[in-house]
Amino acid sequence: MVAAVARVRPRRKAEPVTRYPSVSAVLPTRERPELLRAAVRAIVAQEYPGPVEVVAVYDQCEPEPSLAELAGPDRRVRVVTNTRTPGLAGARNSGILAATGELVAFCDDDDEWLPGKLRAQADALADVPGTDFVSCGIRISYDGRSVDRVLARDSISLADLLRDRMTELHPSTFLIRATALRDGFGLVDEEIPGSYAEDYEFLLRAARSAPLVNLPTPYVLVRWHRRSYFAQRWDTIAVALRWLLDRYPEFDSQPAGRARVTGQIAFARAASGNPRDAMRWAGRTIRGNPREARAYLALAVAGRLLRADTVLRALHARGRGI
Repeated sequence: MVAAVARVRPRRKAEPVTRYPSVSAVLPTRERPELLRAAVRAIVAQEYPGPVEVVAVYDQCEPEPSLAELAGPDRRVRVVTNTRTPGLAGARNSGILAATGELVAFCDDDDEWLPGKLRAQADALADVPGTDFVSCGIRISYDGRSVDRVLARDSISLADLLRDRMTELHPSTFLIRATALRDGFGLVDEEIPGSYAEDYEFLLRAARSAPLVNLPTPYVLVRWHRRSYFAQRWDTIAVALRWLLDRYPEFDSQPAGRARVTGQIAFARAASGNPRDAMRWAGRTIRGNPREARAYLALAVAGRLLRADTVLRALHARGRGI
């Protein structure tokens, strides 16, 4: 009698998990062709083992198809237009929805990724289970000077962000899992007036889900200049910050953080030529936190003791903003 031999089905080979998944760099742009090309070249030049695509999103301007010529081996450059809300938030979202990468990165058209940025951040995502979002430090260039700004911490909580905007967490440093954008904390909010502070709101919402991972190394060159997207839009800034306070009642749990934002509103109102409104917001700020310097700067600008642009130039020279 011949014993029956059980048929053993071959075990399916597990799919390999790559440490360096595909990346889509979303790059909104508007009428800055030379800076845009520099930004694209810096992304294409990243020494990253996985495939990378650049999605250049033209917002309220004619696209330049020849940008695709900057592509390289395993590096694709795509040109699309903003089909959503005009402005930065809508342009970012148009790029996110057009992206094909497993990871999505942001880069502004006047910034440049420095060598090692993408690989270091992909390593951080791989090393911290459950992480969807990683940022890094920045190198600020302003008026011929450079200042490095880094956070000496590897994790950022929602409470941290309510207390302090943390300029170091610049959108050009963001690397995010595409699944978190499409099925998790979501896209960039397009309701913010003028798209101002859309990056801060995005950080707050992401941190609600889980702490953010941060690398204390400056991997992005950030250019601050007078042609900045929001350089003189003070009225929009004030309205957008009020919108942010209404949207995030969690600021009530962080009085110093709330006073920081109301101090920014006070300064914006002073800079836009509304001294009475500026003094009202400055008073509110001082009551919330008497040590908040923005309130006193706003009062000085409202009283014509200082010019708003003089204050900004002094802060920018130190790699800081209002």
